[in-house]
Parts: sequence; C-alpha cells; structure tokens
Amino acid sequence: MHNSFLTDAGETTSASVILQPSCDPVSGKEFIKVLVIGSHKGVIRTIHTLHHKNFAAVWEWSPLMPYGNSGEMMSILKKAIFLID
Repeated sequence: MHNSFLTDAGETTSASVILQPSCDPVSGKEFIKVLVIGSHKGVIRTIHTLHHKNFAAVWEWSPLMPYGNSGEMMSILKKAIFLID
C-alpha cells in the first residue's frame, strides 16, 4: 500500500508512506512497518499528522536518516496492531 500525504491545503510539502504487513496467525497480532520518505519538513509534518490522528506517537519513529543521494530523508515505524474478526 502506498499513500502520499499533503500537510495542509495549498502546501507543497509531501512524503510517501509505505506499509509492509506481517501477521502472526496464533495471536492475531500483525506487525506493520511504516516508512516515510520525503523532505526533512515533509517527513516531520507527516509524523506529527499521524500522531494527531492517534496512529503513532512521535517518539515511536526512528530518527531521521538520509535516503540515498536524493537529499531526501526517511523515518521508520514498526508497530503491532491486533486484528479483530
């Protein structure tokens, strides 16, 4: 799954989010990895936006790291979620 988030209407800052799920069928727990790639400002804003939506706390994300030679930054979140049938 791949989504792009714009921080506010009219702003040009954006970041990409990639989800890679893995599931433990016994416990019903699924581990997702969320990777945000974009400008420094775009990654920070996306992390804060997801925090305000109660998706993940800011401190749960990895420190910003350079992404290749593109001048972009990335941050990674690994989160356990429970699947309810």
